[in-house]
Amino acid sequence: MFVDQIKVHARAGKGGDGSVHFHRGKYRPKGGPDGGDGGRGGDVILKVDPSTDSLRNFFFNAKLHAKDGQGGMGEQRTGKSGEHGIFRVPPGLVISRIIEGFDPETGEPTEEFEPVADLTEVGLEYVLCKGGRGGKGNQHFKSPTNQTPMEATAGEDGEEGRFHFELRSIADAGLVGFPNAGKSTLLTKLSHAKPKVANYPFTTLQPHVGVVEFTDTRRATVADIPGLIEGAHANVGLGHDFLRHIMRCRVLLFVVDTAGSEARDPINDIETLRTEIKLYSSELAKRPWCILANKMDLPESEENLARLKERFKRIKIFPISANEGDGMEKLMGYLDKTIAQDIE
Repeated sequence: MFVDQIKVHARAGKGGDGSVHFHRGKYRPKGGPDGGDGGRGGDVILKVDPSTDSLRNFFFNAKLHAKDGQGGMGEQRTGKSGEHGIFRVPPGLVISRIIEGFDPETGEPTEEFEPVADLTEVGLEYVLCKGGRGGKGNQHFKSPTNQTPMEATAGEDGEEGRFHFELRSIADAGLVGFPNAGKSTLLTKLSHAKPKVANYPFTTLQPHVGVVEFTDTRRATVADIPGLIEGAHANVGLGHDFLRHIMRCRVLLFVVDTAGSEARDPINDIETLRTEIKLYSSELAKRPWCILANKMDLPESEENLARLKERFKRIKIFPISANEGDGMEKLMGYLDKTIAQDIE
């Protein structure tokens, strides 16, 4: 099960209470105050882990809690700090705090999302909620006029809140197209990814990211986005769930069935896809893009390729056959020149 957005409740640990205690020894039956401080509450920490690619774990347990700090003890002993709650999350996680309210007209409860963080750096540890500070023991309240203070402070509550997690795939390039355009097959040819491939719509129901290696030190990541349909910008066919995963892509690769084997017109497909992208995000529509004229091994592809070149004269078009592996060299060269990055 692939989960790319979810609401969670996070609560850091409460600080331990300070201690009221007085020293009692063999030769000091009425010693002074020696109550220790409470330990600090544990933090709720999110660790960006590239081996995690879904929010599925939070679907089964949406409570992110850390341990409370231990109370202070006699002989000025500070309580043990609470254990941190460390939760692994995938790169590309967008976090928003959920602000609850009420609609003044209807009285219905409302929720607003306040952006908090965008976690893209692998290995980063982000403190979502800080643990509360421990309380002070009575040793801190001794004074010339108060030799036996009975005062100590309680530990502070840890930070707490409801949050919305939204996963946006991280990739240099995104494969965009209608169902059965051949995106998944193309990704297997370009990289080591192994998405499910079959000849029926919506084979891909979750994003797949493949690594394309050009040399030992140069590579790029390419995401196979589930097939879009007309109206995706308005969330038809889970459009928003799919479109969010190309928001980080630097280059958009529009994959089209050039042969029209699904009784579709490749020019109309490109125009429709471009419109959906623009309506969803004007920022995304400004990214560099090109056309991958797929299925060139099938009849009628040459005629439709000529039509594509006439209609999109200023756009790079790469004739390819993902099934046969034709045209991969020129496409790889383009990706290498455009988006390849050195491996650190």
